[in-house]
Amino acid sequence: MTQDMEESVETFGDINLTLGMLNKEANISKEEIYSHLTAIIQNADILDNAIVQRLIYYASKDMRDDNILREIRMLAGEVLVSLAAHDFNSVMYEVQSNFRILELPNEFVVLALAELATSYVSQSIPFMMMTLLTMQTMLRLAEEEMMKGAFCIALEKFSKAIYKYINHWRDFPYPRLDANRLSDKIFMLFRYIMDKWAPMISPTQTLSIIKAHGPAVSLLLHREDLCEYALGQVTWLLNQYNGKETDFHVTQSLKQILTAAVLYDIGFPKGLKRAIFINLLHQVCRVQEPPVKENEIEASSCFLILAHSNPADLMEFFDEQMRSNNEVIRMGILILLRSAINAEEPKLRDHITSIERIVKVVMGDLSIKVRNSTLLLIQTMCEKCYIEAMEGWPLIDYVFSQFAMSNKNLEKPVKPNSHEDENGEKSVRETSLEVLKTLDPLVIGMPQVLWPRILTFVLPAEYTGTLEYLFNIIRILIMAEERKKKNATESTALVISTGAVILPSPQQLLARLLVISMLASLGKLCGAGAIGLLKILPEIIHPKLINLWKARLPELLQPLEGKNATITLWETMLLQLLKESLWKISDVAWTIQLSWDFNQQMGSYSNTSIEKKFLWKALGTTLACCQDKNFVSSQIKEFLTASSQLGDQRQGITSILGYCAEGHLNTVLKVLKTFQHQEKFFMNRCKGLFSGKKSLSKTDIIVIYGAVALHAPKDQLLARLDQDIVSQVLFLYGQCSQILGMSVMNKDMDLQMSFTRSITDIGIAVQDAEHQGFKFSYKEVLLGHMLDFIRDEPLDSLARPIRWKALIAIRCLSKLKPRLSLNDHLNILEENIQRLLPLPPLEKLRNEGETDKDREHISFLYERSMDALGKLLKTMMWDNVKAEDCQEMFNLLRMWLVSQKEWERERAFQITAKVLTNDIDAPVNFKIGSLLGLLAPHSCDTLPTIRQAAASSAIGLFCIKGIHLEMERLQGLQEGLQCDDVQVQIKISSKIAKIVCKLIPSEEILTFLEETLDGLETLNPTCVTACGTWMIAALKEQGAALEEQLLEILGMIYYHMPVLRQKEESFQFMLEAVSQIASFHMNAVVTNLLQKSLPLDRDSKTLWKALAENPASSGKLLRALIDKLENSLEDDLASLDAISVACAIHEVVSTGIPVTRLYPELFTLLLKLVSCTVGQKMPTSSLSHRRRVMQQGERQQMADPCRLSTTTLKCVQAQAMKEGLAKESDEGDNLWTLLNNPSTHHTGVCALARSMAVWQYGVILDIMEQLFSSLTSSSENYRITGTAFFSELMKEPILWKHGNLREVLILMDQSAWDPNATLRQMAIRGFGNAATGAPHKVKKHKQIILESTIRGLYHLARTEVVCESLKTLKKILELLTDRDVSFYFKEIVLQTRTFFEDEQDDVRLTAIFLFENLASLTGRRWKIFFAEEIKKSMISFLLHLWDPNPKIGTACRDVLTISIPFLGLQELYGVLDHLLDAQDLPRARDFYRQFCVKLAKKNQEILWILHTHSFTFFSSNWEVIRSAAVKLTDAIVLNLTNQYVELLDREQLTTRLQALLQDPCISVQRAAGAALQTLLRRCKEISIPL
Repeated sequence: MTQDMEESVETFGDINLTLGMLNKEANISKEEIYSHLTAIIQNADILDNAIVQRLIYYASKDMRDDNILREIRMLAGEVLVSLAAHDFNSVMYEVQSNFRILELPNEFVVLALAELATSYVSQSIPFMMMTLLTMQTMLRLAEEEMMKGAFCIALEKFSKAIYKYINHWRDFPYPRLDANRLSDKIFMLFRYIMDKWAPMISPTQTLSIIKAHGPAVSLLLHREDLCEYALGQVTWLLNQYNGKETDFHVTQSLKQILTAAVLYDIGFPKGLKRAIFINLLHQVCRVQEPPVKENEIEASSCFLILAHSNPADLMEFFDEQMRSNNEVIRMGILILLRSAINAEEPKLRDHITSIERIVKVVMGDLSIKVRNSTLLLIQTMCEKCYIEAMEGWPLIDYVFSQFAMSNKNLEKPVKPNSHEDENGEKSVRETSLEVLKTLDPLVIGMPQVLWPRILTFVLPAEYTGTLEYLFNIIRILIMAEERKKKNATESTALVISTGAVILPSPQQLLARLLVISMLASLGKLCGAGAIGLLKILPEIIHPKLINLWKARLPELLQPLEGKNATITLWETMLLQLLKESLWKISDVAWTIQLSWDFNQQMGSYSNTSIEKKFLWKALGTTLACCQDKNFVSSQIKEFLTASSQLGDQRQGITSILGYCAEGHLNTVLKVLKTFQHQEKFFMNRCKGLFSGKKSLSKTDIIVIYGAVALHAPKDQLLARLDQDIVSQVLFLYGQCSQILGMSVMNKDMDLQMSFTRSITDIGIAVQDAEHQGFKFSYKEVLLGHMLDFIRDEPLDSLARPIRWKALIAIRCLSKLKPRLSLNDHLNILEENIQRLLPLPPLEKLRNEGETDKDREHISFLYERSMDALGKLLKTMMWDNVKAEDCQEMFNLLRMWLVSQKEWERERAFQITAKVLTNDIDAPVNFKIGSLLGLLAPHSCDTLPTIRQAAASSAIGLFCIKGIHLEMERLQGLQEGLQCDDVQVQIKISSKIAKIVCKLIPSEEILTFLEETLDGLETLNPTCVTACGTWMIAALKEQGAALEEQLLEILGMIYYHMPVLRQKEESFQFMLEAVSQIASFHMNAVVTNLLQKSLPLDRDSKTLWKALAENPASSGKLLRALIDKLENSLEDDLASLDAISVACAIHEVVSTGIPVTRLYPELFTLLLKLVSCTVGQKMPTSSLSHRRRVMQQGERQQMADPCRLSTTTLKCVQAQAMKEGLAKESDEGDNLWTLLNNPSTHHTGVCALARSMAVWQYGVILDIMEQLFSSLTSSSENYRITGTAFFSELMKEPILWKHGNLREVLILMDQSAWDPNATLRQMAIRGFGNAATGAPHKVKKHKQIILESTIRGLYHLARTEVVCESLKTLKKILELLTDRDVSFYFKEIVLQTRTFFEDEQDDVRLTAIFLFENLASLTGRRWKIFFAEEIKKSMISFLLHLWDPNPKIGTACRDVLTISIPFLGLQELYGVLDHLLDAQDLPRARDFYRQFCVKLAKKNQEILWILHTHSFTFFSSNWEVIRSAAVKLTDAIVLNLTNQYVELLDREQLTTRLQALLQDPCISVQRAAGAALQTLLRRCKEISIPL
């Protein structure tokens, strides 16, 4: 409700807005406004009264405004009329107020009143009297045509309104008014207009009067007193028929008058009636120009009214007009009659005879249009039961005659037909058939009309086209009669009509119906109708046939119901029915008559029609069943001597004599032989004319002999075959092939074709005889003739059918005994294949044809020839019981199946598809593997025909082996191969492969794979893809069962690799195949691949990578390789096999295969392999066949097995880093160089251990567990590797927590005493790292660790052991107290001091560091001892402040700082602090002088000790140390007291210094010179001679 209110408010607002614009807008805008208002008013249910009043005001005002455009005034009037729906009284008041007596109103006021009377009849009638009275006073005032027209319109509308009221006054809501008063006013107005205006008005206004005329006269007819006047005005109306513009309205008004006349039962005067007939007929049948469609329809409606009111007069008028021979009038009347009958006017039924008489008048008219119209009228009459039994037959006969006439005119016109005439004749023919199609033979009276005369149309050939409907009519009539016989005892409707009728005889009906029944095999309904008639006509044909046909005809109809009847099958069934029927009748005279009737129907069919061909065979069959041999003999002689009467004489006489031989073989052969001897003209092999007729030739007789053999009784044939048939055929052929008495190859195609046909028929006949002991003596001779024919055909053309027919003959002959040998079969097949498959492409062959028909013929011959070759190969191949022979024959196609020419491949595959069908019986041991591998890949070939044939062939291979397949699914997939999308083809081929590959016999997989590998080498890209897909599918489905054939399969693959590598896609499939095999038999594949020589060649590397990259095999691959490597390293010795495995692992891991799960084991084994191969050179066990030939005595060496092993380990570590199992080594790539070098191997192992991801301690613990055995290995190298690795891991606390490093520590202690220095070094390093990783363990085992480590300090020959011992002691001592090391302290200190001057920087530095640490462990016991050792060592510390290694200088400063307190020389801190604070080292001379100055003041003894130890350093290898020693000596001499100066060995000191003056280093020379000067000066000071 709320929504309606909102819409109303919106509407009112819209109208108010529009009204406000009416006074402002221009005329153009007003037009849009009024159009908009009209739409609003008509769609609004309720309008506010105020708005309505305003709208009435504005609309009325603008409607009457002469200054406004006429269109706008009309729109304003429409709005005003529309408002009457909301307030009629207000609108009528407004209009009436402007419609005043004696005042000429506005034109649009009159029009508004007229429109109100039409739209609102009920409301307008009460105002009608007033309106008419006012209007009556205005007519004489109207002078303008527009005004007169408006009054005419008003008269029309008012008359219609009053007419409606008079006839329906009961429907009006108020009391009845006086209708006469209203009609009086209309009469007065109408009379004024007709008297005053009509005679002189313009044509435009005449139309207005015509429109008003009908309603006004119709209204006046209800008044008896005005009726005569009204009818008198009709003549004026009829006189207005003069132009297309007014004719329709005249007819419309006339129709209103006729309707009113029927309503009021008013009769027209005869003259007026005839005038109406003539004028209306003229409207329908205009001769000069076609009528307007609307006018024609109205005129036809008028005739329907007249047919109701005056049927007799109308029929009489029609009859009169039909005799005028006017085509247009006849057509018009026929159409009008048809319309009248369709309208089912009851009164018209009383005039059926008159209508039939009218129709018969035009039956002789040859006009196409009249004939067509007549047929349509007859059709309607039949449908509406307007046919009488006595007079109706001519109409039915007319339908058939018109069909025959149109056919004749179309086929054999008397004069050339125009396109229009041709279409007209076709229309007549189609209409005739339509009449028969819609004819209901059971409507009232029709059975009496039709029966039995309808049967007369069955036989004549001209009615053949109507048989479909004719048979249906007859069938309905007979079945209706049968029903009546069963249900009633009274007489039936099918009575013989009066008159002489020549009906067809039973034999004629049977002959006709049998021939027509043949058409059922083509799907033609007339054929089915003929069979249906035979089913219900046995009583009419012959009483003895009732039971036989009752049983046999339903069986005969079954193939038709299933829609699978071939022409041959259907023909055979009909001929068999004919035989059985004649045997049943067993009446010689009846049979003879039937043969005559068959013969008489020869001219009814064309020679090429299927009916004619059947007719010959039916005639021959009838003669075969005839027991009168004399009659049969005479008939055969007549046919031989007058064969032209049969139409196609060869085909006709061949069929007749062939089928006749089924019952009279001896008679036929006897007559033929007699004919050959008697006919002299027969000696000419060519056809000629004799006595005006065509004669039979020798060629014809050759064909006849073949047909006779084909149809001869099997029990009689073989006895007569050689002597009376084959020998005669060869004799006749030989005569035809002679020129001047010499035999030559006759290339007459007709002769060759006839000879071939005859031989084929003979071969089929002998085979059908099925006599086991019979051997055909002419087999080789005839095969030779056929092969000669084929050889003689050109290889670039296919215009002759000789190949096709000869192939068929060869196939038939090949089945006969004696059997041919394998070589004979192969020769025959190869000869034929080589004469057909190399032909040019079909399109090129077709282009040889000059016409489309020629090209179609070539295509036909091509298809037939290929089909025949396929059948020949199929026959010869599968007739063999040996599988090997079958394979041999099939191999003839191999080269063509892979031909580079796609048309040759197409032919080969089409033949193959015919050979490999599922209806054959192959030898039990027939192998399909190789063939499947050959055929299946072509399911993705370039042509859809090849693809489908290949798929069909592949599927057929399994069928012939008796393997059950999902045929429906496979057939659906096979159809999909028509698609041109390569991806779709490959997908479909893959699906087929998955279905069938699992069914390949396991023993044939090897040959299948071998064939597919060959295909990968030679086929085109898409076929290669399919080839690979099938190969992989087979391996997936059957790979598990290939263990015994594995080595052969891999050998085949390796054999093909060099070639396949050149084809990338093929190579990838080959690699995938290996991977697929490995997924089932990983160990076997790995073992096989590992036998390849080292270093790996490119193919081997590719294979390993392919195995790794394939998900189906990668999971097992690494595990298998690890097992192999583990077995190869069982004795801790590296064999060649182990190196091979390592190389394989390198290729596998390099593909990025995950190693997480197997990493510990893999890492340990590879590290072991590296250890076992370090420093070794190994010869290969065998030479690769791909390598160069070695010179005699030359031994091939592998460059470095350790390098190969290291490379693999590097690859594994790189992958481990990617997976977070390891980290980058601090050595970088140098790590691998270290590992590979025997001298640095242990260093590399340590670096490798440091690269382990400690956070993956679970992984490292697994590695440690597997590497633990290395510590006790019999291999020294492996012990070193394991010890080095563990030595680095000892510093990781988390590994001590979770691992078994205690046992490792014990084993390392043993290794620390090993004779091998490297092993001792690594063990000692492990002790040092253990101090970091497990200090508590070190403390616990300090004694054994210290002893082992200290012992390393005595290994002076290997400084690296010493250095490692020093470093380890430093780490260990940091954990221990003075009491822990008290026992070893002195030994450690003494041994440490010995390395301060070691040439190795690392040793010196480590020794100084250790000495520094020892200072904290002196305790009370060793403090004095340590102080004395400091005094002895101070010279080293001071001099090495300027060591070439800066780190050593720094270490010396630190140790001096720690050592000073032991000597009580704290005063020296200042000098040392200055040394430590300085960014750069001070000059040595300055430092030493400052140091000695301080030291001299505190302790001259230490200064003297420094002097006594300085001489040793004068000969140091380092220039810096020599220089520093001289400078220190200079400072000491300068600061010694006189007492100590006197103790100097001046001679030695001078000698040494002088020697240093010759030092290569200038710095040393200068320092020595300065020291000599200082010594000289001090000696002078104390007066001591130098």
